[in-house]
Amino acid sequence: MSAEAPGQDTELRADEHAERFTRLRPLLFTIAYEILGSATEADDVLQDSYLRWSQVDLDAVRDTKSYLAKVVTRQALNTVRASSRRREDYVGPWLPEPLLLDERDASSDAVLAESVSMAMLVVLETLTPDERAVFVLHEVFGFGHQEIASAVGKSVIAVRQTAHRARRNVQARRKRFAPVDAAETARITGQFMAATATGDLDGLLALLAPDAVWTADSGGKTTAARRPLVGAAKVAAAVLDIFGKRKRTPGLRIETVNCNGAPAIAAYVEDRLEGVFLLATADGRITDFFAVRNPDKLRAMAETHRISRR
Repeated sequence: MSAEAPGQDTELRADEHAERFTRLRPLLFTIAYEILGSATEADDVLQDSYLRWSQVDLDAVRDTKSYLAKVVTRQALNTVRASSRRREDYVGPWLPEPLLLDERDASSDAVLAESVSMAMLVVLETLTPDERAVFVLHEVFGFGHQEIASAVGKSVIAVRQTAHRARRNVQARRKRFAPVDAAETARITGQFMAATATGDLDGLLALLAPDAVWTADSGGKTTAARRPLVGAAKVAAAVLDIFGKRKRTPGLRIETVNCNGAPAIAAYVEDRLEGVFLLATADGRITDFFAVRNPDKLRAMAETHRISRR
């Protein structure tokens, strides 16, 4: 055997590490994003996870998917705990980062689209980090309690209890929102765009649920309501004020994008993204607007991501 054989073997191993990780990357990104609510932090978690993975003896790995999910979950939980103080000191409401998706991504998987919807991510924010990780891994990705126990560092009994508590809390808070229906959201979004373009207050009010809520996340870095606005009249006024500016703001353009598994609205001034507006609907009406205006959170919209449950 030539003297180059050991080096060749190391290179082959590195290629296999990369191939396994790349094949599962959409799944791993989705796990991290749903635990963190941040595409930027999810990308960082995947980078750190790959560095750890590249040092692993592959002969000792019996199930690559389970092993990598465990690594990513642990890194995501470490990130959540490290950033908890930053979120406590956040100015105004905190919303997850919007996730720009390929036009086809999530469209054929209702569970996946629901799990990354802004409405669901807002609900998940009410859980503890461990509850969120357990709920996501079990309910969305179908991991067993034993696998989850290894990932979160708890006993199987504790994981079962956490899963039950998380499911109950999510169900209680999720009643306000209907399951994601991309076609329905697209229809309502189109009607919304038409109403705001013409300043049709009556048409806009007809699209809003009586108790509609407008929640804006600016982080104190741009103009936005510091508290949620509640009620169709208040929400309609806010909407017409913001979207009516297209007539008097040079270079302002409004377009629809595929965000978090459903159509959303993006506002640009020239080529600078100023805000992303996501809708939640129920019974054919808009129940919630989620307006992400913080420029730090909009940076993630510079590129599309791929998501998967497999």
